[in-house]
Amino acid sequence: MLQCTGFAAVPEMGALVVLIAMNAEAGPTTEVPDLDDMLLCELGEHDGATEHAAQLWAGEMDAARDLWMFWIDAGADVSPDPDPDPDADPDPGPGPDADNRVRRTFRFVELPPCLAVMRTLATGEREACLLFDRHPAPHSWDVTDPLADLMAERMREEIRRERGGEPPT
Repeated sequence: MLQCTGFAAVPEMGALVVLIAMNAEAGPTTEVPDLDDMLLCELGEHDGATEHAAQLWAGEMDAARDLWMFWIDAGADVSPDPDPDPDADPDPGPGPDADNRVRRTFRFVELPPCLAVMRTLATGEREACLLFDRHPAPHSWDVTDPLADLMAERMREEIRRERGGEPPT
């Protein structure tokens, strides 16, 4: 299954408030981690009624919970137009419906990690699911990200060229 392509800017103030509240129990010397500006949904492809989800912050190795950010486009019409007008302007610009823009709503939740582990009997390797417990749809090992795969392949090719002396293409 392909990875969802939903992404969102992190609402920095909300995220910092949640992180500070989480770290208040650890004492005043705990530093709040740097946050990414944008997050990509980590779930596999899903319908518009399912919230997007991205791990905002992972606790220490012994932590039982990680911080996840969920978002959904409130008011989005997720159903396709059954009879689209072929002569309609695809970008009508601002108009009378400008105030009816889709609004994105966010929530932050501390969740335990998914306990699922995939074991390969032939090699004895194990791969833990990187999502949260009771997540919708498939486990992380069943979700592929073609862009990340392409970037990784390009990096491997570059390393091979550097080590083997092959000319760059």
